[in-house]
Amino acid sequence: MDQKMKRVVTGGEVWTSSDVDYTVKVEATGLRPYTTYYYQFTVCDSKNSSPVGRTKTTPRRRDKVKKDIGLAVFSCSNYPQGFFNAYGNSARKDNVDYVLHLGDYIYEYKEGGYGWGWSMNRIPQPPDRDIKTLLDYRKRYASYRTDADLVYSHQHFPWITVWDDHEVEDNVWKAGSSTMNNTEDSFIKAGGISIDQVKANAVRVHFEWMPIRQVDMDDTLRIWRNFEIGDLFSLIMLDTRVYDRSITDLSWNKHYLDLIRDEQSRSLMGPRQETWFYRQLIESAKRNTKWRIVGQQLLISDIFYGKNEQKLYNADAWDGYRANKNRTLSTILDHKIKNTIFLAGDTHAAYVSDLVYTGHGKYDPKSGSGAIGVELGGTGVTSPGPVGQNGTFDRGAEESQRFVENNTPLQWQDSYYRGYYELSINYDRVHANFFGVPDIRTRNGKEIKLATFEILDGKNKLTRNEKGEPVVGKAVGGALKNGKVYPDAAVLVDTMKGKK
Repeated sequence: MDQKMKRVVTGGEVWTSSDVDYTVKVEATGLRPYTTYYYQFTVCDSKNSSPVGRTKTTPRRRDKVKKDIGLAVFSCSNYPQGFFNAYGNSARKDNVDYVLHLGDYIYEYKEGGYGWGWSMNRIPQPPDRDIKTLLDYRKRYASYRTDADLVYSHQHFPWITVWDDHEVEDNVWKAGSSTMNNTEDSFIKAGGISIDQVKANAVRVHFEWMPIRQVDMDDTLRIWRNFEIGDLFSLIMLDTRVYDRSITDLSWNKHYLDLIRDEQSRSLMGPRQETWFYRQLIESAKRNTKWRIVGQQLLISDIFYGKNEQKLYNADAWDGYRANKNRTLSTILDHKIKNTIFLAGDTHAAYVSDLVYTGHGKYDPKSGSGAIGVELGGTGVTSPGPVGQNGTFDRGAEESQRFVENNTPLQWQDSYYRGYYELSINYDRVHANFFGVPDIRTRNGKEIKLATFEILDGKNKLTRNEKGEPVVGKAVGGALKNGKVYPDAAVLVDTMKGKK
């Protein structure tokens, strides 16, 4: 229980082999709830030991939680596009209890396929091909684990993860991806490997390398699961990609998707996971658990991407699966479920919205009246956002302003910064602090707190300040609905050195 490993709670021996890429996992038992523990591995019959790691157990279900629980939320970390400074910044501040990763922990592309890493000595392995085989995925995870800040975060925090699409293939769905499908032609073009085998390889290596349990030994594709953090919140982690998703945007089929967008059978999750998800929401509320926090990949709010009067939607997100979306929002509305917060990644930009069931009651974007929850969408750790890899701050501000003007429930958006956000959760409120990382081309500890948002118990919307702005204090990046942003008030902090 101590960092010097003098007071040992439990120990034992474990074997590994090439069958699991020589990774080692131990599930310790008999631990106290909501307690910090330290751990270390030693090679048998030698003096070679690992660095000391730190982890923390969760409160037991229904326990009262006496302190705020902190979560650091990340997504979309592409190795050749920059250093994973966001992981190190959050870890060095040491303000949270657990790390959440909402997917795209790795990317499948060869060097140059989505970012050039040679100039930063960040070339993903293997470099010469998009990964598909078991060995390919193992080499890719190993190369990502050479990033010092990713290693530091894993060493000091327990991680709760789900995958998005790039852990397998771009825009993966149950019978294919943007580059593969279940046809003979696809099998031949991929070099004699099927999409089902690629999925199996990707999922196997994910469970080998990531510090999580395999959820169901009889259902290897399952990663969706629920964590009860005392009686403070239910953390419901979904898979809207790999498990049983209906056909998605494959670039050539947009007109077809428009035609089937409202079909009742279309689902991001498949019927088994959907039924489980709705039951988790309902039962959590019946237990009087204070908050329901849904960790998943995609934006559920109505977001239009077109300019001016264009109404272009993202067919790869919840907007492309409107029946599934409506069933989800109906569950919240019909069962009068309060305090629901959706977390999202995927977009490489920050989106903060009141959660609105369009067409069911009136919604006032100025006051938030009519909202049934909140959505917090995070930017990428390194993956480029709407203004691209080398976009300017001014160009990002223009894009952000366009987004908040064209989307009614969207209260704040940032298109420029990479980064992450942290949640502070207690029985009275949830605070969400969004951080921007200004430089990912070198390893450094610099970051800016861009904005803070609040959700009060029972209000089901973002808190408005005395000026009617949906923000706590000042926002210094992005664009804010019904409010002003103050970029000159930004404070650059170096988590390696202190304030600058």
